[in-house]
Amino acid sequence: MATVDRVAQPWGTRTPYGPGETWPTRVDQFPAEGLTEQDVDRWVQSASVLHSNGDALDIAVRDGRIVGVRGRSVDRVNHGRLGPKDLYGWQANGSPDRLTRPLVRRDGRLVEASWDEAMGLVVERTRALLAERGAGSIGFYTSGQLFLEEYYTLGVVAHAGIGTNHVDGNTRLCTATAAAALKESFGCDGQPGSYTDVDHADAIALFGHNMAETQSVLWTRVLDRLAGPNPPRVLCVDPRLTPVARAATVHLAPRPGTNVALMNGLLHEVLARGWVDHEYVAAHTVGFAELAQMVADYPPERVARICDVPADDLRAAAELVGTADRLLSTVLQGFYQSNQATAAAVQVNNLHLVRGMLGAPGRGVLQMNGQPTAENTRECGADGDLAGFRNWSNAAQVADLARVWNVEPDAIPHWSPPTHVMQMLRYLEDGSMGMLWVQATNPLVSLPELGRVRSVLTQDRVFLVVQDVFLSETAQVADVVLPAATWGEKTGTFTNVDRTVHLSDKAVDPPGEARADLDIFLDFARRMDFRGKDGTPLVHWHDPESAFAAWQECSRGRPCDYTAMSYDQLRGGSGVQWPCTAEHPDGTERLYEGGRFWAAPDVAEAYGRDLVTGAPMEETEYRALNPEGRALIKAAPYLPPHELPSEEYPLQLITGRTLYQFHTRTKTGRAPQLDRAAPDVWVELSAADAVALDVEEGDVVEVRTPRGRVEGAVRVSGIRPGVVFLPFHYGY
Repeated sequence: MATVDRVAQPWGTRTPYGPGETWPTRVDQFPAEGLTEQDVDRWVQSASVLHSNGDALDIAVRDGRIVGVRGRSVDRVNHGRLGPKDLYGWQANGSPDRLTRPLVRRDGRLVEASWDEAMGLVVERTRALLAERGAGSIGFYTSGQLFLEEYYTLGVVAHAGIGTNHVDGNTRLCTATAAAALKESFGCDGQPGSYTDVDHADAIALFGHNMAETQSVLWTRVLDRLAGPNPPRVLCVDPRLTPVARAATVHLAPRPGTNVALMNGLLHEVLARGWVDHEYVAAHTVGFAELAQMVADYPPERVARICDVPADDLRAAAELVGTADRLLSTVLQGFYQSNQATAAAVQVNNLHLVRGMLGAPGRGVLQMNGQPTAENTRECGADGDLAGFRNWSNAAQVADLARVWNVEPDAIPHWSPPTHVMQMLRYLEDGSMGMLWVQATNPLVSLPELGRVRSVLTQDRVFLVVQDVFLSETAQVADVVLPAATWGEKTGTFTNVDRTVHLSDKAVDPPGEARADLDIFLDFARRMDFRGKDGTPLVHWHDPESAFAAWQECSRGRPCDYTAMSYDQLRGGSGVQWPCTAEHPDGTERLYEGGRFWAAPDVAEAYGRDLVTGAPMEETEYRALNPEGRALIKAAPYLPPHELPSEEYPLQLITGRTLYQFHTRTKTGRAPQLDRAAPDVWVELSAADAVALDVEEGDVVEVRTPRGRVEGAVRVSGIRPGVVFLPFHYGY
């Protein structure tokens, strides 16, 4: 049982260790009040779904109910540790306001219905739209909360069954940049690094990544290294004085929107001071000369003026990353949700390429995710990508996927890039799309321009299907609401940031008539009678394990190869990192060992884009640039943000997460300890700005932008002057 207040002390007690040592075990757990381990009927294996770390845990079951959790000591990810959301978030499963029966809209009201009636309406509208307007009239918007087996089934149904290109996930709002940056640099998605790099690194750089709050157990690992012998030096790039910044050796707090200038300044110093592995660069990369020419224009003094950080601090940061023997870098929202997001994230990759810091212990980069299964949406093709990291623009790869799916290549839409969610809204707005099916996400709280989103989704001509656990703000305006089972109530696998695959077994039955998302998709496929080219069912699997087997075949020979992995292998022990093949049956800890990349023209998942204009690179151009499949060093100039402070709007607004809440608080807001810890929105200001605005700690102020307004209580903090921070969890 946890022996400390894990709200007050979210990272728990220290277990120090040194470089190259194994992270010591510490088992955290939290049972329901008054229960002991002896009161638990059984423990069921799972992992956390309230952040992207993938903390392995066991679910305590008593009398058919979830009554607690404990960390799995054998797991490579957390060695038994759990964060606050792990320890307390499970309580949302038992909330009395769970959806338990399908709902359909009659006479303007949502009323209970049978599954036959609800699914009948979905199928009827789908068939009518396909007959009247074609596959482009239907779209899917999913989340990072489902399981791999469900995403794969969704991808097959959407792309090969219906034939629509309109498929996206809410990872578009947080970490789509991660996938884009990895494709630009390495030709393919998939994180190069491993969490075990923390155990070996002598320098850790966090770029726009408040790890202490977004991946609290991974930060616990860093804290334990910092408390041990020969601790790593830490660089933090963040406008706020976060817990990471307080622990950092060097803290850079740049002006928001200037990340590319900052990275170019760091690269300038690394190149100018000779901290380059020229042998690695010559053997394994293309594009170094262009980068050298670009960053020559970003000396520390110029970058200091652009970013408003001291030039000496820039030099210190460059020395930290430039002289490290084992450098681990992580990137998250502060880069992903800012000006020139992909270009900034790519420059972090460039830092590792010019220093040869890939594919070895302590030498890695993690373009982080925000959600537990964001990696699965991308590899399974549920966010618009093609399944198995296949390339939309490569006819041979499309044909290979058609072979796996038993359809003709032309049945898979690949004539244009996937449609992102904001474009789908435009199509719904102009009437070319008539149906949107939303799973496990709440766009009426999370999307930008909420007034417009509400007006679009409530049009009479838009048929909105919402598949969720609770009657969210989006579900309240839907035409059909499908009650879904959630974590702990179904079986499936999911993959975290460092490619570790975990199995989550069903622990309890879902409430009422709620169904697993996989069962809902399978039911839809049966009712639609989707068929392959030989007349056999397109979706030929029937349960999680057979769906996993189908995915294994789809992944065979691809970078994200799961073929040697099995439920039996994942059950009882640790999670396993893909690729997991006959050659590497225990998984693969790091990618790109020895400078071997998935970037060859016939293999690459994407041919990349211009980092300034976004224009796609043609296949012939890519083949000429990179015939040998090396990593791509892509330079980018700094471009100022489109909106700069003005007399009317003198401050800059940034948003982010808090340790105790997740996304729109659908689950964490129903966990008493978490909700008490962070019950409402706040407005973070610097001391100087608070004085200038004549406000004090606790005063309620209004934050107004050209697109909306928020009221919240002031917190005076160490954030840089001129910047306001809001947590994004509080929609209404």
